[in-house]
Amino acid sequence: MALHSLKAVEKKDPAVQERTVTGRVLSSEDNSALPGVNIAVKGSTRGTTSDAEGNYKLAIPDNNAVLVFSSVGFITQEVTAGTRSTIEIRLKTDDRTLNEVVVVGYGTQKKSQLTGAISSVSAKQITEMPITNISQAMQGRVAGVDVAQSGSRPGATPTVRIRGRRSFNAGNNPLYVVDGIPLTGDRNELLGTRPFDFASGGYEDLNPNDVGSVEILKDATATAIYGARGANGVVLVTTKRGNANGKTTISYDAYAGVTDPLDKVHLFTGPEFTEYVREAYRATNLYNDANGKPVPTGVGDAFADSKVAVLGGDPAVAAGIAANRNTDYQSMILRQGIQQNHSLGIQGGNEKTQFYISAGIFRDKGIVPGQDYSRYSLRANIDHQINKVIKVGLSAYMMYSVRNGANINPYRFTLQQNPLGRPYDDNGKLIFAPTNDALLTNPLAEIVPGAQVDEIKKYRIFNSVYAEANIIDGLKYRINFGPDFSVSRAGRFVGSLTNDRKGGDPTASTNNQVGFNYTLENIVTYNKTFGDHNLGITALQSIQRDNFEYSNLSVQGVPAETQQYNNVGNASLVLGVGSNLIQWTINSFMGRINYDYKDKYLVTATLRRDGSSRFGKNTKYGNFPGLALAWNISNEEFLKNVSWLDQLKIRVSHGSVGNQGVVPYQTQGLLGRTVYAFGNTGAFGYRPSTIGNPDLKWETSTSSNLGLDFSLWRGRVSGSIELYQTNTTDLLLSDQLPTSIGFNAVTRNVGETRNRGIEISLSTVNVNSKGGFKWTTDFAFTKNNEAIISLYNGAIDDIGNKWFIGKPLTAFYDYKKAGIWQTSEADLAKSYQSSVGQIKVQDTNNDGKTTSDDRVFLGSDIPNFSAGITNRFNYKGFDLSFFVYGRFGQTILSGFHRDNNQLAGRYQQIKVDYWTPNNPTNEFPQPKSNQEFPVYNSSLFYFDGTFVKVRNINFGYTFTSGIAQKLGLQSLRLFTSIQQPFIFSKYRSKYNGVDPETADGTINNDVVPATRIMTFGLNVKF
Repeated sequence: MALHSLKAVEKKDPAVQERTVTGRVLSSEDNSALPGVNIAVKGSTRGTTSDAEGNYKLAIPDNNAVLVFSSVGFITQEVTAGTRSTIEIRLKTDDRTLNEVVVVGYGTQKKSQLTGAISSVSAKQITEMPITNISQAMQGRVAGVDVAQSGSRPGATPTVRIRGRRSFNAGNNPLYVVDGIPLTGDRNELLGTRPFDFASGGYEDLNPNDVGSVEILKDATATAIYGARGANGVVLVTTKRGNANGKTTISYDAYAGVTDPLDKVHLFTGPEFTEYVREAYRATNLYNDANGKPVPTGVGDAFADSKVAVLGGDPAVAAGIAANRNTDYQSMILRQGIQQNHSLGIQGGNEKTQFYISAGIFRDKGIVPGQDYSRYSLRANIDHQINKVIKVGLSAYMMYSVRNGANINPYRFTLQQNPLGRPYDDNGKLIFAPTNDALLTNPLAEIVPGAQVDEIKKYRIFNSVYAEANIIDGLKYRINFGPDFSVSRAGRFVGSLTNDRKGGDPTASTNNQVGFNYTLENIVTYNKTFGDHNLGITALQSIQRDNFEYSNLSVQGVPAETQQYNNVGNASLVLGVGSNLIQWTINSFMGRINYDYKDKYLVTATLRRDGSSRFGKNTKYGNFPGLALAWNISNEEFLKNVSWLDQLKIRVSHGSVGNQGVVPYQTQGLLGRTVYAFGNTGAFGYRPSTIGNPDLKWETSTSSNLGLDFSLWRGRVSGSIELYQTNTTDLLLSDQLPTSIGFNAVTRNVGETRNRGIEISLSTVNVNSKGGFKWTTDFAFTKNNEAIISLYNGAIDDIGNKWFIGKPLTAFYDYKKAGIWQTSEADLAKSYQSSVGQIKVQDTNNDGKTTSDDRVFLGSDIPNFSAGITNRFNYKGFDLSFFVYGRFGQTILSGFHRDNNQLAGRYQQIKVDYWTPNNPTNEFPQPKSNQEFPVYNSSLFYFDGTFVKVRNINFGYTFTSGIAQKLGLQSLRLFTSIQQPFIFSKYRSKYNGVDPETADGTINNDVVPATRIMTFGLNVKF
């Protein structure tokens, strides 16, 4: 009876009766009908779409149904049906994209008012995939920015290039600015121990979860505000701040997963190695049977093996041949790594005080023992409005990191060790020398705990403090002070039973660095609207000073290996002691004017004057101007009624920026220590070591940019196109001198380079269905042509340095392999001083002989173009994204093949298709035991470096707010991610190479195999 009563009640309750509602969807701007609007019942699969007249009809389950109206380019609205049968709705245009505020340096601007070439990476994009540092979030996602990383060592920093390379010696890294304060990166560049190009910008110390946005300034007018340091582009990093809504939010973001080698290097198996060695000795007539007769290819002979030291001549190897042994040292060394990240943030505030506090832990245990990286961070960002006039704030960041294995790689020894030897004896004890070869030790000895230690500890405190005063309406004064303090200690220990020492005394070294950098800025801004005219003025005075102290000590004969590098005073021999103090200062003045009329015609004019202590007394100061014009065509009256056009803007800019990236004191004549005879006694003295140049000045990059920004069909298609050219003059180069004067070179301002290219950024909303399915795509395309215009002798090639007029800064100039000399070409091979089975190189000038004049330009490390595409799919609470990135047309020099493809019949090596009488291939030459490397072996090192990588696949689910609230949460998302599951590259698939991605065009022997990372994580808000 109770059930029947309940059903009766349900039938009579109008609130639960299914019915149909109708209506029309209009635009709030002009009351025009909106077709294609999605109308869905919230929390169900019911939905429909408005027709060409904006009309719709939809069945709803009851009066409590909530209708969701959504369309690309409009703000989504939710309406409760109630008892209405007709619901008319007016959707407001969503202009948030055009009104999005972008950081431009010393201020912000609406995106629609930008005049320079500026790209952005949002916090969502940064946290979309597990990353170690922010540069990984820019790769393939920002047109004009080339991010490349060699290998997969934990803690390694990618190389970032914005619109190509400009300089040979002054560095090509962009300037990184965090919360308004320029970062100081790796100071090893100041010691001259490495080129400026390989120094990091210091951004790797940041916790990516703290970053709110990243803006990349690319053209001269955008970067001119940073003058002498803006030649290579500027990356502005803005960290998260508090909010003024009176609520405090606690967020916890974490992921953890495993790292596996994508694959191993394909080496010869034990039997294949045996035959390869035999062939090397056959080629030199040293593989003969007991009767002295040559043993044919493909046939083994015990007597012949016994006469080969690498084979039967070594009892351990002979036993391996008999046992058909194949020792896989790679598998013994490689392991499964672990990567994890935890970030806890507290964000909140009110109208007077806002705060953001965070703590982060990142750990990356690599696939090679002894290689790992850990970073621990704390951040506090506080803003406080003291009164109506004065506001103060603080951004404080503290970081501690430990990196192991930056300079060691046990894996590389596995690529040369004879696979026929035994790594352990019958008792399970490690055999230090598995074969009789004195140069080859057991790779497993390198990973014995304590045998090899390479540890770098780093402490950093980076702060930004400001005070801001509203003097009068529109006029503000702000003072910024940014102290940056860092301490690092590198400790290195090499035990006796390692390949480096081979039983000799252990060695140890320490390297200590202390850096203190501060920036002090005074900024005045004035912003005022006069009717249809908007004016913004910025004036700046700034000083930045850096103090760097360095000391190092290396010893030999550590008495107890457990001491490692912690008690070097007990060592029996001091190998070296050094110390240094390097200081530099830059003093700056800057003015900028922004003007627009009716948001149609926009002008930005900038002038910065910088003075650097690194340059001569005659040229310390340089002026760097910039001018940009923009026309918002879509705001013109004749386009107001074009409904499908949201924005159309043309930008043009021209300006100059500088590069001060030289080691300090180059303008002065320096002294160096020398040794001389004082009577019959040796003595130390000092002599001039360099010639000073008081006229040394900035490299100057002058850039022109033409840009087009567009948004169509209410944001369904949007993007930008950039055309640019940058000419860099007064290059800081070593001009050659006759050695008879006592010096071989002097640093001067000579030469010119040029970069020109095109960039395309495109975002589309492909599907936005009524059922809740959405598919969006982001695409970035970059093509940059790099060329040398002139050198110290004008437009004349420098073949010695491989610098060629009209070619990129890195050019591969060498002999070109034409194949392998075949049996039918024996006489011709002999005429070229070669023989059958050896490398045939191109006779470029057809003179019947091979000389240095036959070398040709083989390519460059600069790709023809690079591109990245991200697809995102959303359906109800599910989200799926995948990111694909590729570089096309670049050439790589594979030192990996140079060192692991000697074809001399001694060391293990990459498995290659080498020539034999039974296998007349044109790929690789016949091994020969009497040569360390094949003649013209350098022609085997160059490969097509084209690759396509699936960088990331991410799948997640966001729980409904109802479920999250039941769990006591604001929101909850679970996700899984796979990083780099696939690499498509001919260099890998055909030639057994490793990861073809490289920062400088060269893949060396010390790389770590490419990895695949599988992670699981969650995003929680309380």
